[in-house]
Amino acid sequence: MIAPTKGVAPQRALLTVGAQILKASERQSITVDQAWRRLQKWRSDHDHNAPVPFWWFVLALDVLYALGTVELCEDVLVFREASDVA
Repeated sequence: MIAPTKGVAPQRALLTVGAQILKASERQSITVDQAWRRLQKWRSDHDHNAPVPFWWFVLALDVLYALGTVELCEDVLVFREASDVA
């Protein structure tokens, strides 16, 4: 589920979707809704056709939070730089 497995396609693994969220957001502070829309557009633009429902997107955000890459401050996702992550 977090990493690709026999049952989870590489383009649906939570680490992959998390990386796509980072790419799509360009590490700018944005709302969850903006991040969701940007992810959908990014996946469409890059021919990632495996469906990713909203709840899977939220799980990917949870993984990013657990890794210390993103946090929610006043309803805005704030992305940390690699040098900021301890």
